[in-house]
Amino acid sequence: MSPKQQRGEATAERLLAAALDVFEAAGQPGFTVNAVTAASGVSLGSLYHHFGSFDGLAAALYSRCMAALFDELIAALGRARTARTGVRAIVVAYLRFTEDNPAAARFIHDSAYTGYLAAHAEQVAAAKAPRMAAVAGWLRPRMAAGEIATLPEPLVEMLMIGPVAETARRWLAGVPGIDLGQAARVLPDRIWRSLAPD
Repeated sequence: MSPKQQRGEATAERLLAAALDVFEAAGQPGFTVNAVTAASGVSLGSLYHHFGSFDGLAAALYSRCMAALFDELIAALGRARTARTGVRAIVVAYLRFTEDNPAAARFIHDSAYTGYLAAHAEQVAAAKAPRMAAVAGWLRPRMAAGEIATLPEPLVEMLMIGPVAETARRWLAGVPGIDLGQAARVLPDRIWRSLAPD
């Protein structure tokens, strides 16, 4: 890699890191292009050069946070020996990621209905695709073997991830009574029951 490319990557990295810091400190209302350029020390022109727009930077940050989450989930699946332990691994890994990386987890959840995801849907989908394929590669053979209920894959995803994601969202929002440790003990078996074959 040339020195110019290295400098470019370092600048992009500085912008992404600053963007997450700004979001964590100020939330969506304070997540602005001026705040990020001030925090990063990178010019507006350089931000646009690397990401096309502030929405492009936000979409890239979302993709990075999602990649970090999926990498944790995929690693957990890789250590599982059965369908049941795989479901448990996914649930526990998601909750652990949320607790260990609250800024990234909060950005993922708070981005759900933002304009930058719609504007950069193809970019986000392309970043997710290989990781989604890895999860599907674990899931499909087990469905075919009758180890997991044969359901449409979107429904399996909702049953497996939906309750965990909602638990994480409420914990991140500070809703009283949400304990991630308790959730990690209770949810895996409950979720498994919804996915176990009849």
